[in-house]
Amino acid sequence: MRQPLEDRIISISRAKYSTEYPASFMLVASMNPCPCGYYGHPKKKCVCNEYQRTHYMSKISGPLLDRIDLQIEVQPVDFDQMSSKAPGEPSAAIRQRVIAARMLQERRFKDEPGIHCNAQMTPSLLHKYAEPNAAGLEKLRDAMERMNMSARAYDRILKVARTIADLEACADVLDHHIMEAIAYRNLDRPTYLGSNF
Repeated sequence: MRQPLEDRIISISRAKYSTEYPASFMLVASMNPCPCGYYGHPKKKCVCNEYQRTHYMSKISGPLLDRIDLQIEVQPVDFDQMSSKAPGEPSAAIRQRVIAARMLQERRFKDEPGIHCNAQMTPSLLHKYAEPNAAGLEKLRDAMERMNMSARAYDRILKVARTIADLEACADVLDHHIMEAIAYRNLDRPTYLGSNF
């Protein structure tokens, strides 16, 4: 799973030959926060102990988690929100923003062979197109040190921050884009299993 996520190809080797197949895909996965399913729930108490939660989370390797760009904890929706008649943002408006951001990325990478979107950026392209401003770089440094994140997580944060900026039609990656991208690395946070961040 790790190699296709990273390289976007699957290599198959046998005694007499080896071959490669394209494997550019989007991984979408979900899991409970703990064996009982209630860790972090605002109204129901988790009955798992720390060992059970840690053992449960250790089933997903760190290298695989590093390759997942967005790690979001979804809280339950309360009745008032579900029954609210206030209209949300229509899907058509969101779709238009996404299309505009993808077109912006296609224009950005038109001279970069094989690169069509932010997710495909190499480290050198990250420095060219996703370098944050000074305040953003300082916030990223602080988060990397406090959360003990890997170099791969650093690259992923910059790619997500660049995409957030594109959705805002912002030419530069600013500190609030970096902070939002860091917020999407939920499973990197030491608080996830009870320590303080």
